[in-house]
Amino acid sequence: MNLCSDLCFGCGKCTDLNPTAVNNIIDSGATRISTALGSHPSNDIAQYIDHTLLKPEATRDQIIQLCNEASEYHFASVCINPCWVKLCAEKLKGTGVDVCTVIGFPLGATRAEVKAVEAEYAISDGANELDMVINIGALKSDMLELVRDDIKAVVQSAKGRAIVKVIIETCLLTDDEKIKACALSKMAGADYVKTSTGFSTGGATARDIALMREVVGPDLGVKASGGIKTIDDLRSMVSSGATRIGASAGVKILKAINN
Repeated sequence: MNLCSDLCFGCGKCTDLNPTAVNNIIDSGATRISTALGSHPSNDIAQYIDHTLLKPEATRDQIIQLCNEASEYHFASVCINPCWVKLCAEKLKGTGVDVCTVIGFPLGATRAEVKAVEAEYAISDGANELDMVINIGALKSDMLELVRDDIKAVVQSAKGRAIVKVIIETCLLTDDEKIKACALSKMAGADYVKTSTGFSTGGATARDIALMREVVGPDLGVKASGGIKTIDDLRSMVSSGATRIGASAGVKILKAINN
């Protein structure tokens, strides 16, 4: 069997092993694709990739390796925890690679004021993309004004300096709550909605992506992240409206391809 003969993503190495398959994903509408530490994609697709390392045990050397890879292969960004933003900004200065970090991650349960300050520090350290987690408990309590203001606090901190992606953690929400979360994100001025942190009980589904796309319309980005395990899943996510894709089931996908 040819490696990823259809749409390919998830192992973090498909950019190396089959760039044609990844280009198929891009042609289908994706604007960013995540890869794993150690991958070496070709430059023609690297501009679509967020090179990501959010593991709590990630070391300084691994973060530097991430930056070196991003610089060498001209990735769109690195996505790292806030403590590494300044280091990444220094390492990537002048390379054209953006620095993305996370806010209120992974629970979203800090106060809006704290998230706003965290965003300010991240931006001052050099971040120009912020992935924030909503106040999930407040949403489930139908405290919609609080949720909107929580998102807006980060959006206002980032205004004109960084884009904001709102992680709604779909696995913890009902459909009605997903609709409300997306509508509130749009109302608050966010740039993207995103399915998952990768640290909860589940990830993206095509059904959720389609629902999120329907709510936000064509003007906001939608990122599918978490739980993308097969090539069919990938095709389904893109066709459902995802404009960025992330996955982590690398071993499973590679074993399936090689069998």
